Amino acid sequence: MASIETAVVQPPQSATWQVHLNRCMWVAGVRSLMLQALHPIAMRGVWQNSDFQEDPFGRLMRTADFVGRVTFGSPAEAEAIGRRVRDIHRSLRISHEGGTYRVDDPELLLWVHCAEVSSYLDVVRRGGLALTGHQADRYLREQRRSAAYVGLHPEDVPGSRAEMAAYFERMRPKLRVVEESAATVRFLLWPRLPERLRRLSPGKPLYFPFGALCYYTLPAWARRMYGVLPEVPQAGVTAALRAFGLVAGAVPEAPYHRVFMPSTRRMLDGARDRLGELGYDVGKGLKGLTDPRRWAPR
Repeated sequence: MASIETAVVQPPQSATWQVHLNRCMWVAGVRSLMLQALHPIAMRGVWQNSDFQEDPFGRLMRTADFVGRVTFGSPAEAEAIGRRVRDIHRSLRISHEGGTYRVDDPELLLWVHCAEVSSYLDVVRRGGLALTGHQADRYLREQRRSAAYVGLHPEDVPGSRAEMAAYFERMRPKLRVVEESAATVRFLLWPRLPERLRRLSPGKPLYFPFGALCYYTLPAWARRMYGVLPEVPQAGVTAALRAFGLVAGAVPEAPYHRVFMPSTRRMLDGARDRLGELGYDVGKGLKGLTDPRRWAPR
């Protein structure tokens, strides 16, 4: 008989669902790329081993697919994508200042993980998601499971806001803006559209405010390191982020899911069907399950 443990990696009652279903995750995803870029070796690994420069949106979609599968997918789906990511990373190397590094070096994997999940948590809370401090810590503990899928040991991963803050404090002396870092931020503020999206070029100027919003949500110390845009009042940034969340959150789930890759949409549909079979009220989709009244009786 099916159970919640076999239906989805993280149950609807988790803090992870509250965070990952928040539409401010789009801002958080781009912000995480900007933050990741401050680690010289990690950034050179991206430029040397991916098509990020040619297809940044593709990388964002693949990240969204991974996050979705290790949240809403079945344990089998999550393990499959984790195994694929580990296999890819195992074969890749990074050339940096005369040395060679493995992409799956635990320090690099941990940096990417922490830049991502801290961005997700910080941005969605600032965007209006009312999580208590206890729930925020619980989210980071839950994300240790996601870290395990890419090859990290959960006990080595920050599992609270205090541990995450201490981690960034330790890492800051190792961070700097290299040529690829600066180019990444400029690119994310004004991206070159891939061939399949060139028809959207007339609307490209509308993207800059979004890219700037992502930049301004970075920690103050990260913005000082980049110095790409002049500082603005952070109260205005918070207001803009909340407005973005309200507008994006008003889009119904069916059309909203069209922005994802077909494989991601199939995975999300499968999660909804499995939860429906377990008695959850999926009448308002996965987003509706962040309301405790739609959870299955215990």
